[in-house]
Amino acid sequence: MATKKYQLGDVFAIPLQNNKFGFGRLYKESCIAIYKHIGNSVNDIPKREEYHFIAGVYQDVLKSGKWAIVDKRPFNSEDEAWPPPMCVIDSISGKYSIYHKGEFINASKADCEGLEIAAVWDKTHIIDRIMGDNQ
Repeated sequence: MATKKYQLGDVFAIPLQNNKFGFGRLYKESCIAIYKHIGNSVNDIPKREEYHFIAGVYQDVLKSGKWAIVDKRPFNSEDEAWPPPMCVIDSISGKYSIYHKGEFINASKADCEGLEIAAVWDKTHIIDRIMGDNQ
């Protein structure tokens, strides 16, 4: 049986260890916006677009079918489908840059303050962060 192809705006139900569900909306560049809302079932989907965080996820996380697509929330525009700017810290030089819409912009540490650190997360790390263990 073929898995359903996911699309921008799809909302995934993310099973949590406490028998509840987190939810995430797919953005461009395999980023997923994790809702603040925690549901009691896959049908207890978020009513508002209020996010806890937005992070990149590995393609296999989305393709595995372990996170069911439970809703489709199209973006109002192509521009809205891009994740917000993220901070990149070069591990060798320690220099900062901001990654946004496929481009890197030189930045200072102060420019990156409050931005998500650009990274690609596996499903266990996303679940840990939803559950409050974001080390």
